[in-house]
Amino acid sequence: MKALSQKRRHPFAFVALLLLGLLLTGGLYAAATTVNQAQASNTPDGFSSEQVDEGERLFVANCASCHGMNAEGSDAGPSLVGVGAASVEFQVGTGRMPMQMSGPQAQQKPPQFNEEQTSQLAAYVASLGAGPGIPDDEWLDIDQGDPARGGELFRINCAMCHNAAGAGGALTEGKYAPSLHGVDAVHIYTAMTTGPQNMPVFNDSNIPPEDKRDIIAFLKTYEQQGSPGGFSLGFLGPVSEGLLIWTLGLALLIGSMVWLTSRSS
Repeated sequence: MKALSQKRRHPFAFVALLLLGLLLTGGLYAAATTVNQAQASNTPDGFSSEQVDEGERLFVANCASCHGMNAEGSDAGPSLVGVGAASVEFQVGTGRMPMQMSGPQAQQKPPQFNEEQTSQLAAYVASLGAGPGIPDDEWLDIDQGDPARGGELFRINCAMCHNAAGAGGALTEGKYAPSLHGVDAVHIYTAMTTGPQNMPVFNDSNIPPEDKRDIIAFLKTYEQQGSPGGFSLGFLGPVSEGLLIWTLGLALLIGSMVWLTSRSS
């Protein structure tokens, strides 16, 4: 015991312990770095490594000037790390990105990329970090949805901006809620999960996928019905209808007075 005690007090014992600690720390750090690199290099679900590579080329050529070479963001555009494939599907699939010009919000226009290129861009952005994904076909199948229940959900969560008929409406500072007529189901769904522009994010905790499907079913059913009551008048409700009746009624009254006066003379 005395010999062991003397060895513990050896002047090089501290150095040996320090080296051992550094060795263990370095090994743990190297292992953690390897795991992180392996996770970062994983191909996102639903995409291939070829799509990620092609998407990166498209991104560098068309998007990096605003969003940065590594999608880290810049003064001209936000970071895309963690926005997910759903954001790309909505923004690029509806033609809002790349932007045509700066303004209060991105304007919808004919898409610059085809479906394959949009999927490649989505694959690359999805590989940068976890985010909302593109929904499965079952959540876009309106035949499985409940339009009546979807109408209730829409009026509670969406009608205050998009109008009760989904016709859209004006917001503040030159922004607006676009019309939802003629919008693809996948773009309605991805808009709910990503919250573009001033729109809030409705994740699966707020509105589950089956509820999103019901909302889409309501919008598509309403769209198919058209305007059975006649002129839609912008779907603005009693305000536009009352204004039309007042204007036409006043015009008819004035016209009648002019006609009667001209006959009496």
